[in-house]
Amino acid sequence: MVLDARLLAPLTTRPLRREEYDRLVALGAFEGERIELIEGELVTMSPNNPEHASPVQTLNEILLPALIGRATIRIQLPIIAARESEPEPDVAIVPLGTYRQAHPDQAHCVIEVAHSSLSKDRNVKEPLYAASGFREYWVVNVAERVVEVFRNPGTEHYQDRSRYAVGQTIALEAFPDVQVDVEKLF
Repeated sequence: MVLDARLLAPLTTRPLRREEYDRLVALGAFEGERIELIEGELVTMSPNNPEHASPVQTLNEILLPALIGRATIRIQLPIIAARESEPEPDVAIVPLGTYRQAHPDQAHCVIEVAHSSLSKDRNVKEPLYAASGFREYWVVNVAERVVEVFRNPGTEHYQDRSRYAVGQTIALEAFPDVQVDVEKLF
């Protein structure tokens, strides 16, 4: 039986705190589930089909050698974000560090590959990542074969937005010598 959310309308729910989520993860409560914590809510993640996985792999192959010793590349791993969130972006370029005790809470750039998750990545993740102060956010828009780049984080949204199409390259803001050829992502 599925609970009809309308029946809970007069009730309030309490968001799950990040610390509680981390304890549940450590206990194996979500074993085998693809979920992430977004604003205190457990949210399912899109499946990793080839259209999604291929750009993630390509980004890893481009970014890792270019940033070795300068930044840490995290592939589909948690990052601490604002508003009781612990998303697992497809790629996160974070400051060098050892993250054995805690996930990083800063990012030079966060990248999401979007096909079926495009609306969530634009309307939920973009304001979340901006509020978290992550310097730069990319959405690899598989359907349109473009990369949407968000820079200059504000309290609720990024102030600067641009789109890069096949035939163009994108330089990372924090590492301008590192460039990604959009065509290689598709």
